Amino acid sequence: MAHPAPVYLQSNIMSTLSYADDDARWQAMQARDPEADNAFVYAVRTTGIYGRPSCCVRLPKRENVEFFPDEAAAQAAGYRPSHRLGIDRSASAIRRGALVALACRLIETSDTPPSLDELARQAGMSSFHFHRLFKAETGLTPKSYGDAQRARKLRGSLADAPSVTQAVYDAGFNSSSRFYEHSSKLLGMPPGRYRSGGEQTQIRFAVAQCSLGALLVAQSERGVCAITLGDDPDELVRKLQDQFPKAELLGGDAAFEQLVAQVVGFIETPALGLNLPLDIRGTAFQERVWRALCEIPAGTTVTYSELAQRIGSPAAVRAVASACAANRIAVAIPCHRVIRRDGDLTGYRWGIDRKKQLLQRESQQREEG
Repeated sequence: MAHPAPVYLQSNIMSTLSYADDDARWQAMQARDPEADNAFVYAVRTTGIYGRPSCCVRLPKRENVEFFPDEAAAQAAGYRPSHRLGIDRSASAIRRGALVALACRLIETSDTPPSLDELARQAGMSSFHFHRLFKAETGLTPKSYGDAQRARKLRGSLADAPSVTQAVYDAGFNSSSRFYEHSSKLLGMPPGRYRSGGEQTQIRFAVAQCSLGALLVAQSERGVCAITLGDDPDELVRKLQDQFPKAELLGGDAAFEQLVAQVVGFIETPALGLNLPLDIRGTAFQERVWRALCEIPAGTTVTYSELAQRIGSPAAVRAVASACAANRIAVAIPCHRVIRRDGDLTGYRWGIDRKKQLLQRESQQREEG
């Protein structure tokens, strides 16, 4: 028996059919339909300009209008954008941002994650267009965003709820068995251990000195879970203890000291490269950003906008910046290689001076190589 298509796919088909002919497109122009903005643009033969259906200030004569699937097609036909298009784009961006922000608040405050249909209805859009808009603005699908919020609620409630099961339901998981299938990925360990502050979890660590100051490297059973930089070695250790107060912190043995030496060597000589097993714990979007960071060659930089484009979410620049700021594994996940569009180094968890030194060192060695 064939399964029905997902709601957003059905909406996509209906949306395409809605503007399948010029009569339907003309009706959308007359109604200033904002949903049609994603389906086509119109051009006016007598003026040589094109615009979006919802932004039509003065309705042209029907015989002077022709339609194109997008702006590129209109430009290829010799039309130029309306002088209002930039204003329209800004106003449209504000409206889109407000709709997505409202949806995010709804997801965050609901006891159970609202469905795609519910979110789209709240925004006054079809499910397909809302799904596409939400992902373009945040870099995540509504479901992935909801999953990340539930994981955040779970971490907060595990400490106070009378039982793990109660915490699971308080966080919006409808089935405890479904939750346990993914608990290790959400928390980095079984929920019982997380609830007890990392009890029975072994984290091996060591502190060393490098040209950037104090360096702490920590490794769980899954891989390197922290590389931090600072001025005070004791403070770096305290922060690790604060994260998992009941974990068993073990001093590094000879094998672990070699791993730390690899990190120090990479900091001093980036050309050596660094290939370590990593224990990364973040949302689906954060992990996409962190994987993309690892693909930036030493000695080069990208802007936050370019990084957003590389992960296929060009509108999610702020979310990309937040993901970079959330990175706890310095140098191995090289968030220091991301700068602002104007060339400013902007924020860095371990200090702008360290970021500047890392970039200068990598650039110099790239030129010498």
